[in-house]
Amino acid sequence: MHYKQLGKSDLRISEIAFGCMSLGADHAVNARLLHQALDGGINFFDTADLYDKGANEETVGKAFAGMRDKVIIATKVGNQWRSDGSGWDWNPSKSYILQAVEESLRRLQTYFIDLYQLHGGTIDDPIDETIEAFELLRQQGKIRQYGISSIRPNVIREYVKRSNIASVMLQYSLLDRRPEETVLDLLQSKGIGVLARGSLAQGLLAGKPAKPYLGYTSEEVQQMAKTVQTVAGAARPAAEVAVRYTLHHPAVSAAVLGIRTEEQLGEALQTGKGASLTTTEIKALQHILQANRYEQHR
Repeated sequence: MHYKQLGKSDLRISEIAFGCMSLGADHAVNARLLHQALDGGINFFDTADLYDKGANEETVGKAFAGMRDKVIIATKVGNQWRSDGSGWDWNPSKSYILQAVEESLRRLQTYFIDLYQLHGGTIDDPIDETIEAFELLRQQGKIRQYGISSIRPNVIREYVKRSNIASVMLQYSLLDRRPEETVLDLLQSKGIGVLARGSLAQGLLAGKPAKPYLGYTSEEVQQMAKTVQTVAGAARPAAEVAVRYTLHHPAVSAAVLGIRTEEQLGEALQTGKGASLTTTEIKALQHILQANRYEQHR
């Protein structure tokens, strides 16, 4: 497994991160899978208070009880469940964040969170108030670093200007090259690490039947998937090439992969041990389709 510094922070993370959102309800099964991931070299585990109404954080907390010094745990905040359980509302207020972190700490069975992320965000949020909450939590030692999870360039720019974020989690793949327009270079120049999610584009780059995706037609998606397979050849899975593409940009610290089964974990670990794509391979992949661009939130 290869490791990278998360931007200019003090967090050194595996470049393949375990996205915990897909984990099921069986704690014993989850613990076994999470331990296998750790044994395989993955040290970065990403969850959120939103997932399974907090049960996802609980299963991660149970699995790593007594092993806190061996793992780097990231979670997210900002989506507040309604009291009747009918859904959630966006709440990036300082008071809510300070309240929600206590629940996350309890569920994760830890005294601190390595990376606390705002789970979304709009340009109309009380951004300075949100930043105040994160800075206070860092001063209190309840979090080590903070970041945002957002695909909105206008929101990302505001946090770059006004905060000390360590990271931005965003969607990035060969079928979603929107971050390449300006966001990745901006974050790299500021020493802010990128956590790339959606590297397989809902599985479309790893064998799932083609369908329209982010402005691309089914035919174009199929064309890209075939090119990924061609570059992979017989020696590598297509998924490895797709994930390795997202890791080629120097701004990207890790690819966050949703893992639920041992087979998926095995593929993730293989990707983590794989070689970087060559410049020729990267150019061949980029040449197939014109890169898409953000149409909103610019």
